[in-house]
Amino acid sequence: MPLASKHGACFVMISGCSGGGKSTLLAELAHRGCTVVAEPGRRIIAEEREGDGSALPWVDAAAFARRALAMSVADHERARGLTFFDRGVVDAAVAIRASGSDDPAAIIASHRYDWLFLAPPWPEIYENDADRRHSLETALRDYERVRQAYLGAGYDPVILPRDTVVARADFVLATLRAGRGV
Repeated sequence: MPLASKHGACFVMISGCSGGGKSTLLAELAHRGCTVVAEPGRRIIAEEREGDGSALPWVDAAAFARRALAMSVADHERARGLTFFDRGVVDAAVAIRASGSDDPAAIIASHRYDWLFLAPPWPEIYENDADRRHSLETALRDYERVRQAYLGAGYDPVILPRDTVVARADFVLATLRAGRGV
């Protein structure tokens, strides 16, 4: 993993399996004073519930994916310093490809993250909720597509251990310190 990027900051992507504990990990990192960017998908769903709902993922997957990509790009461009992201440009690109839209390869190449941590499938903690309506089987298929997309984009993922949220946060921060990412 690179120690610094062209944007002069350290951007850390937390991605992986839906329901794998990413958002909980990001909440712990925020609690410790780190700058975090919430998952675009959850933010879009909240906005759509307040509006007409036309870009909800179960209503119009392509519109949802386009909004996720635009939001991820904007998040990336606004970020400064050490920033942790809960999903981002590559994740949105996977959704765009799945919806049959044009491949945003140029955007993936121009909006890079310095570190990638992947939350592996963790069936024991997977839960559905009002915003996560898909099955574990769908989450597993999506995880493999996301993993392959990051590998295809040249990322070298660090797999998060299945452990307590505190241990996971300690692992992320220790890994970054060892690689001089913080």
